[in-house]
Amino acid sequence: MKSLWRNLRGHLLRLLSPRELTLDGVRLCTAEAIVGRTVRRGIYKGTYEEPERVLLRGALRPGDRVLEVGAGIGFVSLVCARAVGAENVLSYEANPALQPLIRRHHGMNGLSPALRGRALTARGGDIRFFVNDNIVSSSLLARPGGREVVVSSDPIDAVLAEWRPTVIVMDVEGAEVDILTASDLPGVRRMVIELHPHVVDPGELARLEGHLARIGFVRSGTCRKSAAYSRD
Repeated sequence: MKSLWRNLRGHLLRLLSPRELTLDGVRLCTAEAIVGRTVRRGIYKGTYEEPERVLLRGALRPGDRVLEVGAGIGFVSLVCARAVGAENVLSYEANPALQPLIRRHHGMNGLSPALRGRALTARGGDIRFFVNDNIVSSSLLARPGGREVVVSSDPIDAVLAEWRPTVIVMDVEGAEVDILTASDLPGVRRMVIELHPHVVDPGELARLEGHLARIGFVRSGTCRKSAAYSRD
């Protein structure tokens, strides 16, 4: 029934074609020429970034400091900012084409989480990044349709020492294994990670799970491809 309602909602909104909608209290641009067809469809149906939204409700606490890796259009960082304050959110987004859209959404919502137009990696330095016209598919990994650019990156442990996050939110289209296994994640108590079993080898995902278990994280929730982790 829920799926039927969402499909009807999506169909109706495609007919009405509004240029702006509010999702979980966050105002978003829905012009296809700006956000793309895939993102617009998810916003219209109310399903855009739904797993992260669901899991973050149980992950965020007053006083948390959030490190978001892979900001996309800036929606999840604004969800976090509404919960813990914009001054407690730092977002990384490696796709240079998304910076104006992220800042546009910040302006629409009167909130300005810190934004760095760089990648986050295990060791830092300049890296290859593959930009896809489909916003949700841009990645540090080479994927079909990606256009290679060179971007700067910061090493994860340096950022953790500087920002001191208690929560990490990550959607990096398959690069999560290399990034997270490079650190013991000091100070981090909860994470919401979108996993990518359709991109990452099962053995690599097992390596990630083993590393997180070794440093004290347990899986505390799952929603589709995304998982929440916590440690005492």
